[in-house]
Amino acid sequence: MIMRRIARPLLAAVFVSGGIDSLRNPKPPMQTAEPMLDKAREQVGDKVPDQVPTDTETLVKLDAAIKIGAGIALALNKFPRLAALLLAGTLVPTTAAAHRFWEYEDPQERSAQQIHFFKNLGLLGGLMIAAGDTHGKPSVAWRTKHAANRATGKVQGAAGTATGKVQGAASTVQGKVRALTPG
Repeated sequence: MIMRRIARPLLAAVFVSGGIDSLRNPKPPMQTAEPMLDKAREQVGDKVPDQVPTDTETLVKLDAAIKIGAGIALALNKFPRLAALLLAGTLVPTTAAAHRFWEYEDPQERSAQQIHFFKNLGLLGGLMIAAGDTHGKPSVAWRTKHAANRATGKVQGAAGTATGKVQGAASTVQGKVRALTPG
């Protein structure tokens, strides 16, 4: 319990801090995201509904808002599994756009980007653990499966009881019919 109370805010801090920085100064993340967003726009073209923002500045600010909101939620232990999933969802495109170390010729810059890339993979691993953490309780899938099994058992039990009563009533009726028929 105490580990979760310490680890979640520590994990969330980098996202909240980065989100605030991106909202205050969106130009650098916009420049980083623009090439990947251009490729994505080419691939999806006009298939994106008009209500979905496609301009880089709005997407960067939306990403920052998600990082801040989900980071605060994770730090405060409010919907931590959902918050961790949201943060993981923002981390993947950020890492793919910002830390493409294999594209750098300068060894120092390549090394720096490689460190950031693997740091983000480590953060992703932490978020995956946080997203799967059920506080020692069974998962929703496990609880659903066992609730279905219990319900099935109750239905089968009720069906067996009903079948027994119907068979008993049928035997009673057959006995009375025999008693009333001569012979």
